Parts: sequence; structure tokens; C-alpha cells
Amino acid sequence: MFTRKMELELKKWKESLSIKRKAFILKGLRQVGKTFIVKKFAQENYKNVIYINFKVELDMKQCFNNNLSVDNLIMNISSMKPGTLFIPHETVLIFDEIQECSAARAAIKPLMEDDRFDVIATGSLLGIKGYNSKYSGGVSVGYEHTVYMKPLDFEEFLWAKGLKEETVEYLRDCFNKRMVVSDAIHTSMLRYFREYMCVGGMPAVVKVFKETNDMNQVLIEQRDILESYKDDFAKHLDENEHEKVDKALLAKINRVYDSIPAQLAKENKKFMISKIDKKSSLEKYEEAIQWLIDYGLISLCYNLSIPESPLEGNKINNIFKIYVNDTGLLMAMLDDGTTGEVLLNNLSGYKGAIYENIIADAFTKNQKKIYYFSKDSGLEIDFISKINNDITLIEVKAKNGNTKSSKEVLTNKEKYKEVNKLIRLKECNIGETGNILSIPYYLAFLL
Repeated sequence: MFTRKMELELKKWKESLSIKRKAFILKGLRQVGKTFIVKKFAQENYKNVIYINFKVELDMKQCFNNNLSVDNLIMNISSMKPGTLFIPHETVLIFDEIQECSAARAAIKPLMEDDRFDVIATGSLLGIKGYNSKYSGGVSVGYEHTVYMKPLDFEEFLWAKGLKEETVEYLRDCFNKRMVVSDAIHTSMLRYFREYMCVGGMPAVVKVFKETNDMNQVLIEQRDILESYKDDFAKHLDENEHEKVDKALLAKINRVYDSIPAQLAKENKKFMISKIDKKSSLEKYEEAIQWLIDYGLISLCYNLSIPESPLEGNKINNIFKIYVNDTGLLMAMLDDGTTGEVLLNNLSGYKGAIYENIIADAFTKNQKKIYYFSKDSGLEIDFISKINNDITLIEVKAKNGNTKSSKEVLTNKEKYKEVNKLIRLKECNIGETGNILSIPYYLAFLL
């Protein structure tokens, strides 16, 4: 459907097989394009593809009962799928939704040791700890290369729109050399970025937008996806691999999920359990929050006790903000008409929350950890991350606000010894003064 960066990861994996035999395990939120991309890659790089979807082809689980020797698997799968051919060194097996069959996961080790066939596995619920209660040998430790796939980032969105690669390279060059982007391209990119904020990166949604330009159709597709996610909440498989729902956990997950827009609306965006249940505690909701993280729908941004290395070692575990991993889906959680306000650049009060979310989303898609720094004195830094190995303050300005807190941190060298840089993301062009770099929102994918 669209060009994805995951294709490069798959190519790197295939090239590495001559060094170490491992299966490619692709985790990720449902409907981010996992199945499409692995099928496309397999068809382009192998003469023979054997595809099994354990969510749909329930009877195929029988092929992995008891004896997991490769010859036995060949016999079982070929008998269940007439016409299937196992051609040594030219065949890849795709195990889609592998979390539904723990024995298939256990079969990866013998398949890798056998050396005749490659394996690619995907799973939308692979990250959920304890999802499958049936034990059939578990994860093939040392025989899996795991990669996470996320919705389209802004660069992939531009590719989907048909933007020439030369333009993207021009933007990259401007960023690296700290050159001003031409007025025409800058104006276009700001418009494209607002589109991306509203549409997001779910392939099906981007497809609807590209084909129709109808934001009402986009919203319908987004909300259908969100409803399908709700159907997954708190699900697990019992010891017989039958689907069950933990109703107590489901209630908590729904409360956390439903509260996210309001949590982000607060001046202090720290996640507060009191907004969900005044009589409860964070500990009682930890499992629900972790479920949404493992599922891939949200990310946490932790407050730091001090902005010093190691950042992970200085995070405060019970103080964090929650962001949605696709800003288009966050937009679909808001009132009708919000997308129109964003596209026209007219949104006022909630604008800061949306811009913060999309920058957090950009960092997540770049595999970068983000934190924030907030003190009771009123000092508040939107994000802190390591960029080029430097601890960097990041301020997201939906309006032309000041950066008082950041300047306080930068100038107080006795207290904040390791912080030397500030990046401001605004509706501006590229500009650098001393240790402060200002860049337009749309270049966040380059950080």
C-alpha cells in the first residue's frame, strides 16, 4: 500500500541470516500494516511463501501439537494446506498473529536450527505479558530478532502523499546545515503537518484520506479502529487457548483510556488517578496502564528528579504523562469539528495538548526515550531527551510563548551541570542562537 521504513529492517535481517539464524518477530499495534509489509517483502524476496494466520485458521494449530521436529511440521502443514511446497533455502514461513499459538512460537527454535526455511512472525498482542496461558516451550531465546512497527511517521506520510524524495532530502539538508527552509516549502510543510496531525499514521486512515480528502470519512475510519481496539482490551487466552476477558481489568483499562483527552487538557499534564477514581491509588491501576503500553496504544513520559545522566535512572516512577501513540487517533477521541479547527489553525485551548502529543509521538517513532522536568516551584520543561548524546531540553510552543523555565535551567550551571542545549519546536523557520535551536514542528522526525 505504502512505502514503509520497516522494509529496510526486513532487508537487514535477511542479510544477517548468514551470520546468525533468527526468526524476524514483528510486534505492533493492530492495523499498523504488519501483515501487508511482511507479505510484500516475502513475495519480493522469496520464491516460495507459506502463510498461516492463527487468528483465522484455527485448525492450523493442530500442526504444532506434540512433535515439533521440522520434518513433522512439513508433513502436518502440507497435509492441512494442499499445494504447499517446502523448497529448502527458497521458502519463508509467515506466522501471522503468532501469539494465538504458543506451540508455533516454540517451533521457531527447531526451524532455525534446521536451517532450511526462514521464518517471519507477527503479532498484535505479542507484547501483552501472560496473554497466552498455554505453555508450549515459550519464546525461542536466542533465535528471535524482535522489531516494533508503529504507524506511519511524518516522513512516511509525505511519501504516501507522493512528495518527491528530493524535497525530503532538502529538508534534511536544511536541518543539518541550520539553513532557512524556503517560504514556499515551509508553508506547504506546515499545511502537510496539520494534515498529519488530523489523519495520523494508521495505513487504512491514510488510504482513505489520500483517496477522498474527506475528513468525515477519515474520522469514521479512525473511530472504527478505536472500537476494534476496545474489543481487544483485557483479552487473554486460557490454558486451552480459548479467548477470555478479565472484566475487572477491562473496567480499569477503559477508565484510563477514556480519561486521556482530559488528562492532556490540564495545565499540568501529569497523569492523575484522582481524575478517574478519587478513592483509588495508582498502584491499583498500574496493570491497566501497563496493558495499554504493552498493546502499543500509549507511551509514558516520566518526570525527572534531576536532568542528569542516566536519565532513566533519574526518572520518578509514579509521576508521568500519558500520550497516545498516534495523534490522529487522539483527534478521533475528541469532539467532532476539532480536526477542522486544527486544519484551519484556529484551535485555541487544547492546541498545546495536541502539539505536545504529536512531538512525543515523533520521538517514540524514532525509538527515543523522552522525559519531562517539573517542580513544585512552577518550573516546567515539556520534554528532555538525549540528542547526539547531549541532554537536551525540548519545548513545544503551540503559541509564541516564552521559555522562562528552560532559560532558568540553562543558566543555572551549578545545579544543572549536564544541560547545555534547548530545542524549541514552533510554527517558525529554522534559526539558531547560541545554544538555542528553533525548528518548525514538521522537522521533529529528524531529531
